[in-house]
Amino acid sequence: METVEDQRPAVELFRVSRVRRWPSRSVLVAAAVWLLFVVLHRLLTGRFWLWLVPDMAPPLIYLVVPLVLLGLVPVIGRLRVPCALLAAGSLLLGAGHGGLNLSALTHDGGTTGDLRVFSWNTEYWHQDDDPERFYRFLKDQEADVYVLQEYLNWVDDQPKEVDELDRLRREFPGYHLAAEGELLTLSRFPIVATPRVGPAPARPSWQEAFDLVKILRTDLRVGASVLSVYNVHIPAQYVLNENPFGERFYTELRSRSARRDVQFGSLRQDVEANRNAVLVSGDFNSTSAMGEMAWLFDRLSDANDANPSLYPASWYAGVLPLWQLDWTFTASVRVHTYDLRDPQGMSDHRAQSLLADLTERATSPTW
Repeated sequence: METVEDQRPAVELFRVSRVRRWPSRSVLVAAAVWLLFVVLHRLLTGRFWLWLVPDMAPPLIYLVVPLVLLGLVPVIGRLRVPCALLAAGSLLLGAGHGGLNLSALTHDGGTTGDLRVFSWNTEYWHQDDDPERFYRFLKDQEADVYVLQEYLNWVDDQPKEVDELDRLRREFPGYHLAAEGELLTLSRFPIVATPRVGPAPARPSWQEAFDLVKILRTDLRVGASVLSVYNVHIPAQYVLNENPFGERFYTELRSRSARRDVQFGSLRQDVEANRNAVLVSGDFNSTSAMGEMAWLFDRLSDANDANPSLYPASWYAGVLPLWQLDWTFTASVRVHTYDLRDPQGMSDHRAQSLLADLTERATSPTW
């Protein structure tokens, strides 16, 4: 007759076996959950407003998470094969959204070009900075075209108009200037037109312009050609000051998604109807992983093709920059150099600087 003492080793072995299987099963579950997340991302980004929340994650996670899971495969025993397949599948589906700039591996770093562009979200102009230092920083860029966002102050959680047009004319003699709402474009080249893009009325008040004018188009006479410069500041999607467990958070998130859709739609419609050379630049508050950006990558050239950085990041400009939210796209413009510059503590966004020249424009749009 078998005693309790005789049964104890078998019980202990069963318990040990369960303990050893637990990490393996956890890794398998994690791999399955991550693959599901990546599939949902591919299906929902840019299509469903609620996905703006997971879209806030840095694109690098689409590379890091599956690589970590693959690294754990050798130590999880009999579940190695299904775990490896799940992790490899998520890597295959997500790698293109991982934010890597593979052009950096082949870019030769040319220095030619007749057009220098400087594009920057100034973070409320020089509200918290020394104005002299701010203007000196701008002038030191020696750009032909300045594409600037947040030409405003922010006081008591409200936008406040600033008027420094006279000073700008003094600081940049000979430049042509266009400003509306929070957007400001300065150009050495003559501004021949400023077509309206977006939902704002013809003569908006400053507050209306701030709310509705998030794309400022200026057509510049560059030699014998016309270059359309789109100064862009897409509304942010995040709602950091709201409780995510409250109804107001989701109401505001959906409203912001709708405002973003209007601006992206207006930009796309105008760019696709434009026969000029095109430069679209600014703060998109969007990463390369977000579906709203897909048409820009498909239809235009990304200036990162001339960027030597393997993982470009423009925000946060201080510690741990993991997101590229600031972008430049072109058509019939060849970008030779492009980099994201240190704002020297005057903004939370790195500045975009590029050297380019215009190419021959086809008789019909390339798209």
